[in-house]
Amino acid sequence: MPAPRGSTPTFGQQNKITGGRPLIFFVIISLVMITASFRSGTGGVLGGMRNVFQTITMPVRVAGSVALTPLRGLGNVVSNLTASQETLSELKAENERLVARNAELEEAEATAKRLQELLDIRSAHELTSMAAHIISGSADSWTSSVMLDRGTVSGVSAGMPVIDAGSVIGQIIECGPATSTVRLATDENSSIAAMVQTSRAQGMLVGSASGQLYLTLVSADISVEVGQTVVTSGLDGVFPKGLPLGRITGVDTIPGALTYTITVEPFSSTENYEEVLIITAVQEDQVANEEEVAEADSQERGKVPEPAPEKTDEAEDGTEDGAESAGEGEGE
Repeated sequence: MPAPRGSTPTFGQQNKITGGRPLIFFVIISLVMITASFRSGTGGVLGGMRNVFQTITMPVRVAGSVALTPLRGLGNVVSNLTASQETLSELKAENERLVARNAELEEAEATAKRLQELLDIRSAHELTSMAAHIISGSADSWTSSVMLDRGTVSGVSAGMPVIDAGSVIGQIIECGPATSTVRLATDENSSIAAMVQTSRAQGMLVGSASGQLYLTLVSADISVEVGQTVVTSGLDGVFPKGLPLGRITGVDTIPGALTYTITVEPFSSTENYEEVLIITAVQEDQVANEEEVAEADSQERGKVPEPAPEKTDEAEDGTEDGAESAGEGEGE
């Protein structure tokens, strides 16, 4: 209620009248300082005062930021905990989709790598072949074999060699219209003409009931060492020569024996068989030639073949003279 005209304002009324003056004063001073700050930029008295103030209050601001960091993290945790169940389900489904997609890409990359390795070995050895997939393993426990998705309809026949990207794996023994059975090199009934790549020592690579490979019939007179590579020799006319088979892991010599006992580790294992090549034809230059056959025979006999003596003119003349002498003697 306003005071009567001519009366003196009370203490409370005087505070209300004068209380607004400082506020108006500070507002005016702030506007003046803001305007001056904009005009002077980073320089001038106001700029220096601002820099001093920021320097003085820097520790306080840093401490405040550090103190608020756990609170921010707690706020994120609370936000995640309060996320809707629908959002969490969507994130889980997206994560599962990405995991499945990554597995598909890795499998596609592995398949492409295996197929490229098959192309490389076919190109390196100039093989006439067709690709096939292994669809099942041995049907019993006493044989080592696999079944392919190629048969007589595709031109496959019994006796054809089969390789994967690492080495020879076996030979086709049975064929149906759409499938065929491969006897693996580790089967005890398997036998492949082979040789040691470095020393050219000839032998037969055979399987066993235990699945171990052995290189047999190698003459003990020839140097054979652990770590050397065993390849096909081409002497059987079935497997192209030079195809990898395995690596020698053991060489045993029995006193008085004429041959070694050699163990071989195959380059490929049954677990790795997926895509393979069926060799459909062997070229003439892919089998052992006459010299290689003669060398194999000489190793089997345990000696180097001696070349047959060539006839000379003197020998022929001597033969003719002898024949004439014999004729004259008969005539006399």
